[in-house]
Amino acid sequence: MGKLDGKVAFITGAARGQGRSHALRLAQEGADIIAVDICAQVGSVGYPLATPEDLAETVRQVEALDRRIVASQADVRDSGALTEAVDEGVAQLGRLDIVLANAGIASFGPVTELTDEMWDDMIDINLTGVFKTVRAAVPHLRAHGQGGAIVITSSTAGIKGMGNLAHYVSAKHGVVGLMKTLANELAPDMIRVNSVHPTAVDTDMIHNDQTYGLFVPDKPAAEVTRDEAGEIFQALNALPIRWVDPVDISNAILFLISDDARYVTGVQLPVDAGSVVK
Repeated sequence: MGKLDGKVAFITGAARGQGRSHALRLAQEGADIIAVDICAQVGSVGYPLATPEDLAETVRQVEALDRRIVASQADVRDSGALTEAVDEGVAQLGRLDIVLANAGIASFGPVTELTDEMWDDMIDINLTGVFKTVRAAVPHLRAHGQGGAIVITSSTAGIKGMGNLAHYVSAKHGVVGLMKTLANELAPDMIRVNSVHPTAVDTDMIHNDQTYGLFVPDKPAAEVTRDEAGEIFQALNALPIRWVDPVDISNAILFLISDDARYVTGVQLPVDAGSVVK
């Protein structure tokens, strides 16, 4: 028996990276999945985002675990698309118990060089998109009267300030305020709400020319090796590691949404190799 047998989870940004890892980890524990991802490029983002083929691969891997999955392309900025996706998922899978508001983007620049487009895209996706995700899902969480769990993906940037990331830090701090408010609003329904705060995670969001160019500015980004970038990332952490794996975040989320954490709500959980205390 799995910890999530009979439960259904709604996951945004599920085509690859952390989102795919969460879908697979929850499926391993018996959950069925409603998965969405934009599967398209955002103009202010300087690295390739997920594709429809990536989302199809998430579907294939979940189904290989003998779990059901309803997947669709949806932009978290689009309330109608989110509502349609979760409604269709619940219609096919029968209920909703878990929400993982995971979708997010990254871009970089000092505050004087952040464009309106960079700021607006970041806030619209990483903060407002979380709000719209939860708003679309809460009626379904309440419908069966058995409670539920929401986990919002924040960041170490949701706990401390970071240079060249004013828009990202603002969004990731913002979702913490949203999480704490939701924890209070939804507590009477036994719906728990928490946030996770990863350090650098071994995904495409950090392994790209845009990110390497920021962290290794003394040479062309295309010439930066994974090992060189890793040395810079390791300096951020207290533990002597370069980055955490996506499954490390998935395992923390699994704890927060399971009965092991049945009375845990309103918590900011770092999975950060000690970076926020360094």
